[in-house]
Amino acid sequence: MARTFRGESVHKVDAKGRVSIPALFRRVLEAGDPDWQAGQAPRVVIVYGDYRRQQLECFTQEAIEEVDAQIAKLPRGSKRRQALQRLYSAQAFPTSVDETGRLVLPAKLRKKIGLQGEAYFVGNGDTFEIWSPETYEIMVDEGLEGDEDFDPDADPSIYLDGIGED
Repeated sequence: MARTFRGESVHKVDAKGRVSIPALFRRVLEAGDPDWQAGQAPRVVIVYGDYRRQQLECFTQEAIEEVDAQIAKLPRGSKRRQALQRLYSAQAFPTSVDETGRLVLPAKLRKKIGLQGEAYFVGNGDTFEIWSPETYEIMVDEGLEGDEDFDPDADPSIYLDGIGED
């Protein structure tokens, strides 16, 4: 089974905050949940706490456990550990996909990102993001400004050259 979220799609959000997850994303959530069995609902952790970002970041069970392990390596009581725990533990919403392949996004999360009638799902490797379609469009248009090492007119695949070389 695939363990990488790929692709993008728009899905309707109903008045109760229910939204269908792309089918391929559901397969990744299933593969990334060590306790998942056929007929059960895969678990997902939605991180919403970073005030600078206007999207929700969704983790498989395995991906969030990797983050937790990294945080646990930091000294107890350190400011970095406290900040990371606040973001990935306190400001996170553990939930599961319902039997029809939907997530229920609480009003607090929908309000945080301005989500109303539609949700924009974006595959992001080991996580996926949920955006308001309007906000995502603005981010794509403006989000790359200020990075001196990035040429928005170049083919992005050129940045793969030299990765991992010392």
